[in-house]
Amino acid sequence: QINFVACQLFALLAAFWFRIYLGPSHASSAVRHAFATLFGIYFAVFCFGWYSIHLFVLVMMNYGIMNMASIPNIHRYSFVVAMGYLTLCHISRIYIFHYGILTTDFSGPLMIITQKITTLACQLHDGIGRQAEELTAEQNRLAVKTRPSLLEYLSYLLNFMSVIAGPCSNYKDYIAFIEGRHVHMKLLEVNWKQKGYDRLPDPSPTGAVMYKLCITLVSLILFLTLTKNFPMAYIIDNEFLDKTPFLSRLGYLYVVTQAAKPKYYFAWTLADAVNNAAGYGFSGVDERGAFRWDLLSNLNIWNIETATSFKMYIENWNIQTAAWLKRVCYDRAPWYPTALTFILSALWHGIYPGYYFTFLTGILITLAARAIRNNCRHYFLSSVPLKIAYDIVTWVATQLAVCYTVAPFVMLAVEPTIKFYK
Repeated sequence: QINFVACQLFALLAAFWFRIYLGPSHASSAVRHAFATLFGIYFAVFCFGWYSIHLFVLVMMNYGIMNMASIPNIHRYSFVVAMGYLTLCHISRIYIFHYGILTTDFSGPLMIITQKITTLACQLHDGIGRQAEELTAEQNRLAVKTRPSLLEYLSYLLNFMSVIAGPCSNYKDYIAFIEGRHVHMKLLEVNWKQKGYDRLPDPSPTGAVMYKLCITLVSLILFLTLTKNFPMAYIIDNEFLDKTPFLSRLGYLYVVTQAAKPKYYFAWTLADAVNNAAGYGFSGVDERGAFRWDLLSNLNIWNIETATSFKMYIENWNIQTAAWLKRVCYDRAPWYPTALTFILSALWHGIYPGYYFTFLTGILITLAARAIRNNCRHYFLSSVPLKIAYDIVTWVATQLAVCYTVAPFVMLAVEPTIKFYK
């Protein structure tokens, strides 16, 4: 954990330097690619030691597939190899390390690289192996028309901004960032002359980075004060179960679930800030004319904490992983896309039994919440008081449903999960 924080803070400083001194106007794309790659490799080795070899093996195996496989099958082969290698590494954590979390847990970066490999393979397949009329608007926009060079490939997968904690981004967005077209492309979507500008503005990410660093600091404080004091394991303690009323148990379940969130808020927001500091992550202009730097954001804390539906909650949690699941599975699954997407999500996270309890429960809750919303919500839209009452009830139901669903994810093993359900 110390190595992780040290690397991310150093990456933040390197990102500012990268944007100022190796910006597109000061350095060629090849130099930017090389710097991002070499620093990313150094961070991986520093954080994970010899375990980092797994990252490099998977990257090079899939580079071979990308160059030798036929285009109609490139996404299938890449998916099988990347997910297969990731799963073998997950299995080793259970059967070799007996449910232990390694002090040098390399599975996080491997999971991000797996996302990027499969994303690029699918977008290559769309760009070279399919006709434009067969693609959705998003698939057509993100389709990659030519195979990347080795340097471009390594830079996309191993760059220092995302090699430790992600997030996964689209290949075309990353290349546009390296080549200096990333911000310009988004700005061209706005008519700046109507806003009184003679030329395109030059948005700075500094404000967004400072804001996200403040969220990171608050998350760290909450992690140090709340997470350690409210362990999920206490929810299945025999004394707690015997002496605590049912409603109090539900309340404590909500508290411990909230206490488990700050570490994710910390890691994902810091990773987002690192990318923004390098000048990557600009998403355009909002309706008020403010510059937005949330292209790579992995969560929306306000929407998570105020979610009134299960769908709204999961759409704002681990956003980039949800986008990856949609692009490589949900949009391509020939049948049962919801079930297959939840199963892939569980497999990608690992093979701890608790993950499968969580994601299988998530399927049922998603379908149930969708049915209830479609059949009941319209009865509560006729007046403001009814709508407020509906929102309050659905907020409580959503938060408790999420707590019930994710508890096995934290507990990992079968025995505590069954005890929790009982």
